[in-house]
Amino acid sequence: MSSRPPVAVVTTISSDAHTWNLVHLQLVLEERGWQVINLGSCTPVDLVVRSLTEADADLLVVSTVNGHGLLEVPSLLDAVLRVPERLRPPVVLGGKLTTHGEIGDGEVRRLRERGFAEVFRGETAVDAFRSYLSGFAVTSTSTATAA
Repeated sequence: MSSRPPVAVVTTISSDAHTWNLVHLQLVLEERGWQVINLGSCTPVDLVVRSLTEADADLLVVSTVNGHGLLEVPSLLDAVLRVPERLRPPVVLGGKLTTHGEIGDGEVRRLRERGFAEVFRGETAVDAFRSYLSGFAVTSTSTATAA
């Protein structure tokens, strides 16, 4: 029986050219034993979808720091939700999602209702993400499952 570490696809939105956030998240995941497919900056939606269908991912991590997240993540999530359920991992979101300050609890609730498994924001975002990752268990075949 073949075993593998859990797989996370790390991405951003198509207008975001920043990469340090993606590298940081990759390191956070790798230090916990995850295999990471980092799609890099300015990620086209079709590349995200194709990666999910090819990678057998256990988690999709969307991070943006250019402040345009709330404008672009709906179309990204819509495309991801069209991926067959057996190939679609939980999707989490974090970073600077708007150009005018932090998003409020109501917006976080709407994003979760729309389909994000979790939304990380503010100064505690990375710690909350680490805590979220602890909710994944490694099964006997080393595939991550949400606890």
